[in-house]
Amino acid sequence: MEQPIAVTRQSFDDWMVPVYAPADFILVRGEGSQVWDQQGKSYIDFAGGIAVNALGHAHPVVTAALVEQAGKLWHLGNGYTNEPVLRLAKQLIDATFADKVFFCNSGAEANEAALKLARKRALDQGNSSKNQIVAFNNAFHGRTLFTVSAGGQPKYSKDFAPLPGGITHTPFNDLAAAADVINDNTCAVIVEPIQGEGGVLPADPAFLQGLRELCDRHDAVLIFDEVQTGMGRTGDLYAYMQYGVVPDVLTTAKALGCGFPIGAMLTTDELAKTLGVGTHGTTYGGNPLATAVAGAVFSIINTPEVLDGVKQRHQWFLDGLNKINQQYPIFSEIRGGGLLIGCQLTKDYAGKAKQITQLANEEGVIALIAGPDVVRFTPSLIIPEQDVKEGLARFARAVARICS
Repeated sequence: MEQPIAVTRQSFDDWMVPVYAPADFILVRGEGSQVWDQQGKSYIDFAGGIAVNALGHAHPVVTAALVEQAGKLWHLGNGYTNEPVLRLAKQLIDATFADKVFFCNSGAEANEAALKLARKRALDQGNSSKNQIVAFNNAFHGRTLFTVSAGGQPKYSKDFAPLPGGITHTPFNDLAAAADVINDNTCAVIVEPIQGEGGVLPADPAFLQGLRELCDRHDAVLIFDEVQTGMGRTGDLYAYMQYGVVPDVLTTAKALGCGFPIGAMLTTDELAKTLGVGTHGTTYGGNPLATAVAGAVFSIINTPEVLDGVKQRHQWFLDGLNKINQQYPIFSEIRGGGLLIGCQLTKDYAGKAKQITQLANEEGVIALIAGPDVVRFTPSLIIPEQDVKEGLARFARAVARICS
């Protein structure tokens, strides 16, 4: 048997398209909320693969589900269905407002499907001018040309013009501004209950309630992008449940597969009819491997034990971060919900979020940014208290270095 190819961090620069700038170490193993690099150095994982590894690394139940399915059936074309995909669909339907599910491979694909559904629905009703999509500044909905255009961050879309038209952006959490642009030509409004990449900014309840009313008034589809907030991240299975606002379409991915690529669009019977046979599809969507893994993940996360534990862990982080901030006052605000937490840097430390996370790496903890001025934490939903304490102790050392 051939020896595996030796790789170093330099290998990335030599062989990979340079759309990322990864850390200067390579992680090779993970267990729970700890990971280890090639040199055996350990890190506490407060990033969770960007809100993906909701059950940590190598969870035994999820691993067993993957191994079991791998011995049965890996893939079928979409001219056939399979047992794991149907069981996962039923789990999602039973736990949410939805009647129907479309499976794909990512959050971007789920949002693409949702936006296509909204446009086609209006056209099927005979209204070719009802094609406007309303989205919000600083939103993030994916990297396809359609979803990056819907996202309200020009830095991600400006280099790919001409962009798809008919998309209007308006300030997040400003209901009056939204009301000015939502009209009878609006086919969809897409919104994150908490803007993740945009800075971990929670929506005001009145804002989402107002969007629901505006969509009802103008017969527009209300789409909740819960790619990052879903699957227990905020302490409820999906964040819409906290707000008491039911969308027409919900998109979910990231933690749904806990690292195995899968996304889904959830909707009602009425809207699902819009996408008939052949109108949309994806080769790998609903793959038996992905859906078997997601079914195991779902059965663990959708329990009172895990969801209540998220709220408890939120408090652990809040207490620890506030304590750090008392000693080294670099955060002007600590916000978010559940285990989606954003720490806004003060003006004195503006632009230094990436530097802080790099120092955190050196101290043995992995964190994220949400723009240049926000440090973000999206750890495992079941991270042990000892890992939280140790990780925050390491993070405190990084903060002390930035303040020295």
